[in-house]
Amino acid sequence: MSTENEGNAVPPAPSAPPVPVASPAPPQGDAGATAQLPPVPSGPPEQHPYGPGPTQTYGAPEGSWPPPPPPGTPGYGEAGAGGAGGGWGASYQQPAPKPAGGGRGGLIAAVLVAALVAGGLGGGLGYTLAKDNDGQGSTTVSAADNGASQVKRAPGTIAGVASRALPSTVTIEAESNSGEGGTGTGFVFDTQGHIVTNNHVVAEAVGGGKLSATFPDGRKYAAEVVGHAQGYDVAVIKLKNAPSDLKPLSLGNSDQVAVGDETIAIGAPFGLSNTVTTGIISAKNRPVASSDGSSSSKASYMSALQTDASINPGNSGGPLLNASGAVIGINSAIQSTSGGSFGSGQSGSIGLGFAIPINQAKYVAQQLIKSGKPVYAKIGASVSLEESTDGAKITDQGAGGADAVESGGPAAEAGLKPGDVITKLDDSVIDSGPTLIGEIWTHKPGDKVKVTYTRGGDQHTVDLTLGSRVGDS
Repeated sequence: MSTENEGNAVPPAPSAPPVPVASPAPPQGDAGATAQLPPVPSGPPEQHPYGPGPTQTYGAPEGSWPPPPPPGTPGYGEAGAGGAGGGWGASYQQPAPKPAGGGRGGLIAAVLVAALVAGGLGGGLGYTLAKDNDGQGSTTVSAADNGASQVKRAPGTIAGVASRALPSTVTIEAESNSGEGGTGTGFVFDTQGHIVTNNHVVAEAVGGGKLSATFPDGRKYAAEVVGHAQGYDVAVIKLKNAPSDLKPLSLGNSDQVAVGDETIAIGAPFGLSNTVTTGIISAKNRPVASSDGSSSSKASYMSALQTDASINPGNSGGPLLNASGAVIGINSAIQSTSGGSFGSGQSGSIGLGFAIPINQAKYVAQQLIKSGKPVYAKIGASVSLEESTDGAKITDQGAGGADAVESGGPAAEAGLKPGDVITKLDDSVIDSGPTLIGEIWTHKPGDKVKVTYTRGGDQHTVDLTLGSRVGDS
C-alpha cells in the first residue's frame, strides 16, 4: 500500500493498516508536499522502498541524523513546497512559464486552463443563444434571494466553525531558486505573525527561495521560514509586515481526542484554497512515516490522528479542527491506492488521512520560534527499520559504524544492549523501529518512560529517562 503525504512510506505498525502514501511526481509549480506515514503490519507500502534493513540511530554521532526513510516509506503527496517530488501541496501557475522539468504546477495549471476554456465556451454559447432568440419573446427569470445570503449560522454548526476558522488560515506558495515549488496550507499561531505548517510545504523555499501566504480575503504577504523540523514535518514561517488584526486559532488537546469525534479540515486541495471538509477521528496513535519520495529523502515519523475527512494534495499544513473549532492536528499525509505521482494520474482522498497531533506540533513550533531548531527526544540506540511485527530490534551496529547503543546514553544507562527487541513503550505496543521512533517523539526530552523488551526469549522492563538531540543533522 502507498501513502501520500506530503512524505514517504515507513514500515507498517503491527495492528494498524499502512499509513504512508506514495509520493507523487511533482507537477510544475507546486509547493507543499506532505509527508507520509509508516504502514502497519498489514503489508509493506508500495512506494519508495528503501532496501532491506535500514537502521536509524538515536543520538548517535553527527552524520547519523536525520535517519534515512525506512523501507517502503510513503511519499508526502504531490506538489509540495516542502519536498521535491510530492506532498500535500498543490501546484500553482507561475507568473511566467518555466522550462520543462521545473515545478509541480502541471495539474493545477491544467485545471485552470480547463476552467478558462469552459468559461469561454459557455460565454460564446450564451451570446449565440441570446442573439438567436432576440426578438422572439424569450424571458429570463431569476429566483429571489429572500435574504438567504444574509442568514447567520449557529456557532456550533460546521458552517459556524468554518466561518470563524477560515479567516485565520492561509494558502502558502513556496518556490525554490530554480523555480520549483507548490502550494500548501497553514494557520495563524500567534499575533506576531507566526504561521504553523508542514516542513515539506516550505522546504523548497528554505535557503533563499520565495514564500508567501494568502488569506481568504485576498490579502497576500511575503513570508520567511523561522524554523523547520524535517523529522517532525513541522515548520513555522513568519509574515513580513504582519497585520495587527491576526486572530490565532485556539489549540485543543490532542491527548483527549476520541475515536468517533467529529473533525473539520481546512486547506487548498489541488490548489482550491479555503476548502472545508468534514469527517471523524477514525483511529489514534497510527504509526506513520513519510517523505517526499526522492532518493535522498529522509523520513518524518509520527504517531498520527487518522481521519476520514477528505484530505488531498494541498491540504498539507492545514488545521484539523474538532467540533468546537479548536485545532487538534496538522493535516500531513494520506493513504493512496495510486502508485503514481500527483503529477500524472494524481489520486486523491480514499478516506485515510493523517494529522500530526497538535500537542506535539505545539511543542515543536514553540522550540522553532525560540531557537530556530527542533529538539528531539531520544533513547540513544540504533534500531532496525525493517518491517516487523515483533518489535523494534536494537541493531548490532549503528549508522556510520557508530556503536548501536550510545555510550552513556539513556539506553545504555537502562542496561539495553544490541539484539534486544523493544516491544512496549509505556502502554503503547511497539511492532517496529519506525513505530518506536514515532512514539518517542510524542514525548519531550527528560520524560521518564517504561521500556519493555525481550532478550534471549525472556521479557524485561526498565525505566528510562529520554535524552535530547538538537537539530535535524
